[in-house]
Amino acid sequence: MATKKGQVFAVAWYRKEQWDDLLRVSEDRDKLEATYEEWLIEGRKILKRLRRAGMEVRTVDVDVENLVRWCQERELRINGQSRASYAAEKLEKLMKGHD
Repeated sequence: MATKKGQVFAVAWYRKEQWDDLLRVSEDRDKLEATYEEWLIEGRKILKRLRRAGMEVRTVDVDVENLVRWCQERELRINGQSRASYAAEKLEKLMKGHD
C-alpha cells in the first residue's frame, strides 16, 4: 500500500456487466461479494477509508478478458493479489502516458 507523498494507490474497479465473469474466473470467488451491487458498496467504503487516511487513490478499470490474458502471460492465478498487481501496473502505465 502506497503511503509516501506523491505515490498513488490503484484500486481495481470492475464493470457491472462483467461481474459474473470475474466471479467465474477468480479462484477466490468465495471472498468476493456475491453481487456487483454489494461489491460497489464495499468498494466505495474502501475508497473513502483510504482517502480519509490521506492516501491518493485512483480507480482502475478492469476488463476481465484483459485481466485473464495478463494473468495467463505471467502464469498467475486470478485472485486478489493478481488483481491488485494488474491494477497497479495498469495505473503506472496510464500515469506514464501508455495504455
